[in-house]
Amino acid sequence: MSGETVATIHWRALDRDGEDKCRLARLDQGWMLVGHARFRDGSGWAALDYVIRVGADWRTTSADVTGEHGGDPVAMRLVRGPDGWTVNDEARPDLSGAEDVDLAFTPATNLMPLNRVPEVGRLETTSAWVRFPGPMVSQLTQSYTRERGGMVRYTAEETGFETHLSVGEHGFVTTYPGLWEAGS
Repeated sequence: MSGETVATIHWRALDRDGEDKCRLARLDQGWMLVGHARFRDGSGWAALDYVIRVGADWRTTSADVTGEHGGDPVAMRLVRGPDGWTVNDEARPDLSGAEDVDLAFTPATNLMPLNRVPEVGRLETTSAWVRFPGPMVSQLTQSYTRERGGMVRYTAEETGFETHLSVGEHGFVTTYPGLWEAGS
């Protein structure tokens, strides 16, 4: 299940102490992201590991997040099945229509929608948005519009957030202004 590594990336946080390392692997029936985020926020230090499984169509099928946030243990599993989403085996009809998981603590989860944005055009999608402390999970309506120079305009409807993302060869965000920057 480990798969063939296609790309790796290392981001450093720009708005706090922190970093995130992520690996993209090709599986027989899709893709897998494996990452390790370490950062300090208002709740203290966080050490969160994530594994996200993605279909060949670049839509999320499941996500596992484990570790610690602000001294509290974290163990959550999100699954998108034929009957909708579950979070830790509990049905979540409020997430109906979500195609992806967006983990607020990492730029890694922008990879799935970015790989679905047409060469010229826009993609509107909904994600199951996971934030801490909590964790809290709700819907997040997002749009990605491809622009010149490898830039993609990103908006999140529920928060009114908007920015321009720099995107690299494999679809990973390389610059998320004010939040994350890829480096070595």
